[in-house]
Amino acid sequence: MTVVHPIARAWITTGGTGAQNYDEFADDAEITAIIAANPHSALAIEMPHRAPESLGRSFLDTLPAAAARLTEAKADGSYTPAGQVIVLYRITEPASDAAAYGMFVMVDTDQISTSADEPGLVIRNEDVFLAKVRERVALAEAVGHLLSPVLLLQTGAGAELHAALAAATDAAGVPAATDIDQAGRTHAIWPLGPGERQRELLALAGGGELVVADGNHRSLAAQTGGLPRFLAVVTTPDSVAIQPYNRLVSELTTASSGLGRPAAELADELIERLRAAGAAVEPLAGPPSGPAAGGTVQIYAAGRGWAVTLPAGAGSRVDNLDHALVERVLLRDVLGLDPGDKRISYVGGDYPATWLVGEVDAGRAELAILIAPVTVDDFVAVNLAREKLPRKSTWFTPKARGGLVLAELDR
Repeated sequence: MTVVHPIARAWITTGGTGAQNYDEFADDAEITAIIAANPHSALAIEMPHRAPESLGRSFLDTLPAAAARLTEAKADGSYTPAGQVIVLYRITEPASDAAAYGMFVMVDTDQISTSADEPGLVIRNEDVFLAKVRERVALAEAVGHLLSPVLLLQTGAGAELHAALAAATDAAGVPAATDIDQAGRTHAIWPLGPGERQRELLALAGGGELVVADGNHRSLAAQTGGLPRFLAVVTTPDSVAIQPYNRLVSELTTASSGLGRPAAELADELIERLRAAGAAVEPLAGPPSGPAAGGTVQIYAAGRGWAVTLPAGAGSRVDNLDHALVERVLLRDVLGLDPGDKRISYVGGDYPATWLVGEVDAGRAELAILIAPVTVDDFVAVNLAREKLPRKSTWFTPKARGGLVLAELDR
């Protein structure tokens, strides 16, 4: 039997509710601006404490407002109900014939595996921040629906699934709804009810191990919240790419005692501490553009850039990936920062190197850390070994859009 199932009670957007997922933002102010410009966006439900009228209130305190927004959206026709459906999903790039394919479905939560001795066909591969998981559990309990899908990569029958989804969308006619994202991509969806084609697609989607490409927190929230199934988009290797996942640090004051020291002085001290920790540091001729390959990271502070080769340890392949070395050596040992410290922002590939440099130059951050993308070979090797990647180390594109398809939960 397949571990992938139709959505028993789905709510399909009629337009205007699509949103970036809650964890795709480097700056909370962006979330508020998007909600202000489009109050019907599902982002106002997923991140209710970032709505303009709720600023200053806690996430938990604004959950009743999130539930009220969803009730209103269903009542005003922003969503239409459907039963026992899968939802075909196609993402097309602007001015290009390139297309990514997937399908909204429900997946068995008890199939999630996080280690080699834990059976299951759904592999979760990254460490998570437990505070975010608790927020996702609380949101699902408050609104009674899942709004953002976990993105799952079908590793066994990926090529066959890709071809079948392309054929199914071609045959499906006019989409039920379309949505344009911040990069100009068009997201189109088609509900598909019970029948032979649905059975074929479900079998292919569950025809091999499924790797969590995006949504590690959402998948753990399903486990923590005791949900038997979670909302997912199953996609194919040919539909995605891995982009850089960088970091911004708002303060370098932890590198020394005392506040208010000149930025250049703090940057010099950072370089000294990196070299003392065993790193090789070389100045860049100009602002960083991002490493061309792994093994060296780039940093930028006080108007200057450096290439930094961090010292590898005696640990595993995962322990010596660039993202792990940044977390362990640069952030923890040199700056004294835990990965969950609020002074660290995790910045995905939708934000170019010039944006990170601009944040430092504008004084909104004091350090930018640019890291080469995890390679597909490393990603596959880590998953087959059932090891965990460091937090926020794989930025898959294109992202599945939140708020297009909702799954209503049993109360």
